[in-house]
Amino acid sequence: MARNSLSPRISTDIIEFVKSNAMRKGDHLPLQMLADNFRVSRAPIMSALQKLEERGIVRAEPNRGYFLAVNGEAIDDIETGNGHAAEGDDAIYLRIADDRLSGKFAERISENELMRIYELPRTRLLKILHRIADEGWIERLPGNGWSFKQTLMSRKSYEEGYVFRAVIEQQAMLLPTFQPDTDGFRRARETQTELGNGGYEHWSRAEIFKANNDFHEMLVACSGNEFFLDAIKRINRLRRLLEYQITIDRSRLPKQTTEHLHILDLLESDRRSEAAAFLYTHIMGASRIKTPKV
Repeated sequence: MARNSLSPRISTDIIEFVKSNAMRKGDHLPLQMLADNFRVSRAPIMSALQKLEERGIVRAEPNRGYFLAVNGEAIDDIETGNGHAAEGDDAIYLRIADDRLSGKFAERISENELMRIYELPRTRLLKILHRIADEGWIERLPGNGWSFKQTLMSRKSYEEGYVFRAVIEQQAMLLPTFQPDTDGFRRARETQTELGNGGYEHWSRAEIFKANNDFHEMLVACSGNEFFLDAIKRINRLRRLLEYQITIDRSRLPKQTTEHLHILDLLESDRRSEAAAFLYTHIMGASRIKTPKV
């Protein structure tokens, strides 16, 4: 097996070895001892230690070898608690989404395989996988396996999803049970205003998707009909991956937020029929702009 394919697994093994032996900052990590312990040559051990050095977990000293840079119990905090790691998690999250859409993965995959592909320790991988599970496009299987759920995978299905949303959301707004949500409107107005006033320039794709999803689901929830809301939540889960694959034209986001705010203005002025018609046009217009060439 190539050294590069071994090093992610060895890195994880070294971390587990350090934690299970309650090793402390400054403890020596001899190459040969680690090689003997994991029954591999010194080369993948060296490669793994170099990667751990990049992550701030070990340090190299000339002519002496590698030493722990932190206490063993602090490694999880190093992996998940700083800004650089959080930014890296978003990048890996989007890589997983892209790889799923490109057909790189089968429906089922193990944690060990994902750790190898993305060169991640198990603790950090699990944090990302649980985020994906919360969003509804992967689920955990017994043991250490995971299964990807159904998503929209083609341009045609993506277009049909927009048509479905336009019809359902418009009709939900016209139901006699529709009741404006004062607090929901206020929160949506604050979020959309922040997004339009510069947030669109630096928010992540996931944050932008969530802000707009929340807006539309809040409107449908005002219908008081759980079937309408469940349908919209389901289609939003299914389209999430294709949304992430689209290269965002951020310059159009201020117009989008302006349209969202206009819908709220119409509803608060008791002009619900106008709001419903405008909502339909708004969604179909987004479909024409955003339909990906997949």
